[in-house]
Amino acid sequence: MRPAPDTMDMDINLLQQLCAHYGIATDYHDLWGQHHPVQPQALLNLLAAFDPQLATDPSLPKALQRARSGSWEQPITPTVAIRNDYTHWGVRLRLPRHTQQLHWQLRGEDGEVVAQAGQDAHALGEISQTERQGVTWVERHLAIDRRLASGYYRLRVDTCSSECLVICAPQQCYRPRALQHGGRVWGPSIQLYALRSPQNWGMGDFGDLLVLIRQMAARGADIIGLNPLHALFMHNPAHASPYSPCSRQQLNVLYIDVPAVQEFADCAAARALVASAAFQQRLADLREPALVDYPGVARAKFEVLEILHTHFAARHLGEAPDAQGRAFLAFVARGGQALRRHALFEAIQAHLHAADPSLWGWPAWPPQWQDPAGERTEDFARTHAQRLQFHQYLQWQASIQLARAHETCTSLGMGVGLYLDLAVSVDRGGSDTWEHQNSFAVDASVGAPPDDFNLNGQGWGLPPLRPDRLRLHHYRIFIDTLRSNMRGAGALRIDHVMGLMRLFWIPPGGVPRDGAYVYYPLDEMMAIVALESQRSQCLVIGEDLGTVADNMREALARSDVLSYRLLYFERQRDGNFTPPAHYPPAALVAIGTHDLATLSGWWGAHDLQLRLQLGLQSDLQLLARQLLERLHDRTRLVMALHHAGLLAQDALTEAATGASPSTRTRIAIHAWVAAAPSAVMMVQLEDVLGLVDQVNLPSTVDEYPNWRRKLPLDLRQLAHDAAMAELVRTLATLRPRAAANG
Repeated sequence: MRPAPDTMDMDINLLQQLCAHYGIATDYHDLWGQHHPVQPQALLNLLAAFDPQLATDPSLPKALQRARSGSWEQPITPTVAIRNDYTHWGVRLRLPRHTQQLHWQLRGEDGEVVAQAGQDAHALGEISQTERQGVTWVERHLAIDRRLASGYYRLRVDTCSSECLVICAPQQCYRPRALQHGGRVWGPSIQLYALRSPQNWGMGDFGDLLVLIRQMAARGADIIGLNPLHALFMHNPAHASPYSPCSRQQLNVLYIDVPAVQEFADCAAARALVASAAFQQRLADLREPALVDYPGVARAKFEVLEILHTHFAARHLGEAPDAQGRAFLAFVARGGQALRRHALFEAIQAHLHAADPSLWGWPAWPPQWQDPAGERTEDFARTHAQRLQFHQYLQWQASIQLARAHETCTSLGMGVGLYLDLAVSVDRGGSDTWEHQNSFAVDASVGAPPDDFNLNGQGWGLPPLRPDRLRLHHYRIFIDTLRSNMRGAGALRIDHVMGLMRLFWIPPGGVPRDGAYVYYPLDEMMAIVALESQRSQCLVIGEDLGTVADNMREALARSDVLSYRLLYFERQRDGNFTPPAHYPPAALVAIGTHDLATLSGWWGAHDLQLRLQLGLQSDLQLLARQLLERLHDRTRLVMALHHAGLLAQDALTEAATGASPSTRTRIAIHAWVAAAPSAVMMVQLEDVLGLVDQVNLPSTVDEYPNWRRKLPLDLRQLAHDAAMAELVRTLATLRPRAAANG
């Protein structure tokens, strides 16, 4: 007989069972394969995100009982994913054993019944049973023999109080014709705000994007990559990170090209203000600096946009809206509750913040304001209807201008078009979390375990979505977020795509070393991605850098989600750079990203020195090793370029010893990457122009001007830049549009 476990062992066993129930891993392996058990207290803190009672009553037996009881309270599997070639599938039901007969009905998105049948309940297979209030309940499997077309369905069983979302998905995501049969495309990757022009108001906007599209399409580019365009915080425009948005479903209205708004042409008040000498001087002062002055840009744009909205409401709305007014009202109707709640959030946040600047977001609001459907908020919506309409108007204008950019890509024959970016989560104080409080673990944070670039791990300060609530709420927020971001996009990059399978959660008040992986229903989330991709005809690219589980890569490959491969990280076992021919065809390739050193910064180890200067790296011995390794990497890359015939003998010494790479060397490196069989190649404009400073330095906030640097050249100068001209000739030869588009 085995001895009974002591109390501590029993508690650990219960803790592991509880974690398994909610999908929390109790250990993990880091990038180097080192095993890390998660401390029990950290696990308890994470469990409290799923069961808040644990915070006041840490009894594990009671918590486990609540968890198991909660499962039996779901009479039907909330969500199931199947493929459109399945003929046999099913769901689980939980019902009293005495139930004799049941009837099920399956409805499509239009509400029409597509299948139904009666069923002898006792003929269904029994999986498990339990006693609940003196009644025996059983879990049974309801098998359905029915092949479905791709789409969403609602399965209703008459014995169940809830219904099941059936996701019937295509086998793969959409791939445009330009990328079929070995087609390969290239294009620039830009930070939209960084574009300069004589027309913009101090930051790149949708008008500048149109100019860039025309320039690059004429040079053979088939894709234009953009930073996330998610809505930020209008009350605090200095909050500039596009990866910490207020909402992933709405747009950043600072990208509106104000003079391109339709009302501007016939609004005398707005045109007179903008034409005034004082306002023109403000614009000149905003355009000149090397860094974007977001508060200054916001003041200028919103001052004029307020006038344009007032003009629009008076001219086009009212008791009998004209065609333009009806178009706006149709947009508002399509935006539904998500758009209304975002507008309501912006109006309330501005109202409360004006009285108390310490109110940074809804968690800091007085309690009576925190319920988006509460009496106080609805009263505010009624008495401030014009403010809500203003924010809806801004979203309308932003969507019109983004759609115009998308249509321009199509009309110019670009094989992919706009390549947008979906952030991994949202700011905990924004409108998405306000509307969907029950779907987020609002006190936890998403991050990453230690790796080569962040030895202490990373904490991004963003709340994760709860996997259990995602399923229970039929993935509404996830579906809506994908749809809104695929609208107007030829391709979508899913930041930290591993989050479809697992996210590294950091408990409230903890640091990354306290974190643990929390698992998500990968098959269901991938099914939604594939379905929405095909519906929107939008290519999907998964940012799969860092620690990626094998089954995650397999799932991405099965669904034809392009991998994300960077020159910096593609190495062979001996440390040499992977030859381009060995890159995977189903991938996007690039030299680096916004979070990494630019090519010139990497070349001169500027990024390593910067981390030392800012106190992000204090180990001088480690820094010395990194500097030496960087020197070796430069030599490896130069020799690889030479052996590939991309650098002549006379260029070797210059390339190997220069403090920064010459134009010839930069183009040779781009040519090396372009030679890969991978479907997409992106080119950062910072690398083309030889800039040293990177866009964003992770782990910094005020220490470094993240998300603020403008390009040194404006769009006219960029069109005539010699390095850009030589590079596009090279890429047009290696990845010609005719070959790409068939």
